[in-house]
Amino acid sequence: MKGTYLKFYLHENRHHHHLLAYEWLLEQARSLGIQGGSVFKSIAGYGRHGVLHEDHFFELANDLPVEVVFVVSTEQSEQFLNLVREANLPLLYVTMPVEYGTLP
Repeated sequence: MKGTYLKFYLHENRHHHHLLAYEWLLEQARSLGIQGGSVFKSIAGYGRHGVLHEDHFFELANDLPVEVVFVVSTEQSEQFLNLVREANLPLLYVTMPVEYGTLP
């Protein structure tokens, strides 16, 4: 099948409607019928402000970048992005065309 790889970038401690923003994204995706999504935590990264965030054993600030990813149909991608826009959740996102399927 052909569809869209949809990825959001945010900090792990960011909140939206009293939830961690990545949890909110996962819940919204599930409510739209999206079959699955994953959150990946980085060990280091920086964003548009150029501030480097790194994972150190003694510094557990919970401010590292995370990626929230979905493989969805093009229609689901558009629907999900519209939902995020309507929720006024400013996020960096990336979409890429993808071919996907399941194996027996």
